[in-house]
Formats: sequence, C-alpha cells, structure tokens
Amino acid sequence: MPEGPETGLTLVCGADRAAAAAVAAALRGPRGVLVAHDLRGLGEGVVHRRVVDDEGARDAVLELAHGCVACTLRDDLLPLLLRLARDAAVRHVVLLLDPGMEPDAAAEALHTLVPEGAQEPLTGVLALRGVVGVIDAETWLDDAGGDESLVERGLALTADDERTVAQVVVAHAEYADVLVVAGRCPSPWDRVRLDAVLDRLAPRAERLTLADPPGGAPEVAVELGAEIVTRLADLRPDARRGVPEDAHAPLLRGQPPLARDAGVSLLHVGHRRPFHPERLHAAVDVLLHGTIRARGRVWVASQPEHVLRLESAGGALQIGVAGTWLAGSGAWDAVDDERRAAAALRWDERFGDREQQLVVLVHDADPAAIVAALDAALLTDAELARGEAAWRRFPDPFAHPHTDPCAELPGVADEAFDGSEGER
Repeated sequence: MPEGPETGLTLVCGADRAAAAAVAAALRGPRGVLVAHDLRGLGEGVVHRRVVDDEGARDAVLELAHGCVACTLRDDLLPLLLRLARDAAVRHVVLLLDPGMEPDAAAEALHTLVPEGAQEPLTGVLALRGVVGVIDAETWLDDAGGDESLVERGLALTADDERTVAQVVVAHAEYADVLVVAGRCPSPWDRVRLDAVLDRLAPRAERLTLADPPGGAPEVAVELGAEIVTRLADLRPDARRGVPEDAHAPLLRGQPPLARDAGVSLLHVGHRRPFHPERLHAAVDVLLHGTIRARGRVWVASQPEHVLRLESAGGALQIGVAGTWLAGSGAWDAVDDERRAAAALRWDERFGDREQQLVVLVHDADPAAIVAALDAALLTDAELARGEAAWRRFPDPFAHPHTDPCAELPGVADEAFDGSEGER
C-alpha cells in the first residue's frame, strides 16, 4: 500500500475569533505553519492573510476581482497550501478559518478542487488530520437555537450574507473531530444540557473542556496544543477527519444516544409514503423553534424523482435538490457501494428507495408535537391511491428553484428553494 502524504494539515474553526486563533497558535508547533485569512473586508474585495512559521508572522493584503469565498480559496489559499506541501522544511500546516466560514465548505474544496500546477486535490499532498472546533460554553447553546443573523453579529462575509449565527456555530461543532469547549456555562444545569446536545450533535468528536478561554501563559498553550495533537492521533475509526458526506450518508453515524436527557432528545423520523408539498411547507415551521438541528432526505409527492435535502440550524432552514432516487432512474452504477447497499436493504416493492429520513435534535420543544406535525403532512390513504400522475399536479411551494450566486463554492447547493419565513 502506498504511503500517504508526509505533511499534515489541521483545520481550526470557531465563532470566537480570539479563542480559535489561540487554539490554532497552540497547534502550530516546530516546523509548523499557521495560515489564516481574515474575510471581514471580503465585500470590498479585500482579504487579509497572515502566515506564521518559525521565523515569525507575515501579513499580506489581497485584492480580489470578485469578493467571494470561492475566489479566496481558488486564487490564494489552495496555491499557498500547495507550495507549503512541497516545502520539505514544513512538517505541519494549521489552517485557521474565518469565524464566518463553515468548515465543510473548506474541507470539500481541499478534497475536490485541483490547484493550478497540481495533478490532484490538496488532500493528495497534504494529510488532513482532522478538524478542531472551538465553541464558547457560555453562549453556544443560545446561539445554536436562535435566529440572529451573521450581519447582526458582525460575522457576515458580505453585506448580503443571509446566514444565521446558528448555522455557523452548529457547523463548527458538528463537523469537528476534536471539540474544544471553552469557558463556563451560566449554571451546572446549563452545562448538563450543553453536554446532552453535543453528545447527540457530534457523537464522533473527541471533547476537550477548558474552564478558562484558550491562550494564557506559553506553557499552557504548549500543553493545550499537545493534548489536541494527542486527541487527533487517537480518533475513533469512524471519525470524519474532514471528509465530506453527501446527502445519502447515514444520519445516525457515531451512534448518538436517542434517549431523552435533560430535556434534550434526538428524533428519528422515517416514513415510506411521500409528503404533500403544501402541508410539508406549512409543517416545517415546527423545526425552527426549540430545536438545534434537523437534517435528512425528503420525498415530496409532486416531485417523485427528486431527493430533497433538508437542513436546519436554530431558526434557519434550507431545502434543496440532492439528486434523484434510484427508483426508476436506472442510476445504480452511478452511486457508491454504500448507497446501493442501503437502497437494496430498504427497497420497497412500490416506492423503491424513496422514503423520508430525518433526524431532529430538540432541546426546548415538545418532540411529540414535531412528530405529529410531520405525520400530518404525509399523504392520506385517499391521496396515495390517486397515484403519481395526480401527485405531480399538487401545488408545490418547493418547485421554484433559484441559482445561488455563490454556487461555485463547494458545500453550497446548486439549487435552493424559496419558501416561508425562516427558509433560504
């Protein structure tokens, strides 16, 4: 078996700019390079870049023709990482993401985009050791369940960035292989609830608790860096390690607890029959209140061929097309072995692989009310009996796709659906 790349790469993300920077600095180590892009001027086409190595820090101001994350990745970050990967003096690279950037977009770029002058994506020349997420114990739970916009918080990448704080902080925790929980909760009960949420949101992550914010004395930083490196080297066999997962990946990887704890529960909703599009559109409101996260695959009767991907965080929700069902598509050879096996195991004589699969992380809502609302959105027996030709004529609020202006950014769906307030 051929050996993998010798130079390692670790991603660090977090909404608290100073805390995440302190963790990234602690991780750099000898012969390590820290790379950070400050995207606060992105809307004006300006990006500030800092590179720190054993010789010190070097700052640069980049002027981009188009102020977007995709341009920053393609025109500066990926070529820089390629140069570092080819530098024999560099043993390890730490990539600190801007607080407004979600780690899955960066990781997918590393896995899929080929920089100019290279023959393969960067993960072919850099060993992606994992993602370190940094969250604030005092504020994370409120942020993850809220609907404050990034613009209001001052974390937006551009003036028209419509994402919420919840979407970003949930991604920081959910995508992490090592999760650094820094600071103190307002009360012991809040800490119990925070742990119950994280147990279900990030069951595969190694968790490291810091009573005080990261940083401090140099010896403390060295100790923190060494502890995180140890955790990264001893991850679970099923750890993500920055590998993107598509819409058809198992929803309960890591075996998160399903039992209710401290008012926190993880619902698994599975049905074989389709949703009525209008009733589902009305029902999704229950996913935006008292919940941290909902995600999964949806089948609406008016679009029998399309897999719809549903994702929510706090008070924000997205629904977009994620390909087609295998039923009737003849696309068995175009999908991976895992999806083929899962479809074969659950194949239904009438519906094939089409089904509803959702998980909902509830922290301040009635789980029974969520289940009841989603159940009521399914087709009735009488509607089901009318058949697909009639289903296609149902009024469909999800049938008006628009192209995202940043669709070229990995991790952003090519299509999203306009809908009710709270959706984007």
